[in-house]
Amino acid sequence: MTYLIGDFYEVREFHSTIQEIVHEGGPAAEEPLLKACVGAVIRNPFAGRYVEDLSPLTAPSAALGTELGRRAVALLGGRKVEGYGKGGIAGLSGEQDHVVACVTTVFGNAFRDAIGGGDAWISSATKTAAAGTAIDIPLAFKDEVYVRSHYDAIPFQVPDGPRPDELLICVAVSTGARVHHRVGGMTVAEYQASLS
Repeated sequence: MTYLIGDFYEVREFHSTIQEIVHEGGPAAEEPLLKACVGAVIRNPFAGRYVEDLSPLTAPSAALGTELGRRAVALLGGRKVEGYGKGGIAGLSGEQDHVVACVTTVFGNAFRDAIGGGDAWISSATKTAAAGTAIDIPLAFKDEVYVRSHYDAIPFQVPDGPRPDELLICVAVSTGARVHHRVGGMTVAEYQASLS
């Protein structure tokens, strides 16, 4: 039996992780920071061969962005998304650009819509690696990439994926700034004030 996202991406499994950070050695935060990541392990139709045109991976990717965004938001238990990121890993018979083709603007716009909107560029990390390899998905404030307090990452790993003929496509979300952030830069309040 094949499970599809949209009518193209053949999914073998989903994985997710969530971190709840109370403190980083200093005082406890008023509200813990939640960071969550969700990934889909999908079949790579181009594994083992070079293909010039990767648009078959890009064109239907809105469905993938929507599904992963929906799952990521659910992990936050009703708290709003303030930070986001994306990325993934190509299995060893694939190429890094196979992942990149899945997470372009088509994917990103759908992901933004699924998490409640966002104006900033979505930070991204991609690579080619063996099953079980970890990746750090970068996070940044969803409306203005220069809000330094939200620069962060969440580690993500799928023990049995991606296999050589698979891709791991993932998204990450956060509910706020790093716990104990104190290195200056534009704040969320300053960004919001600049809009008026």
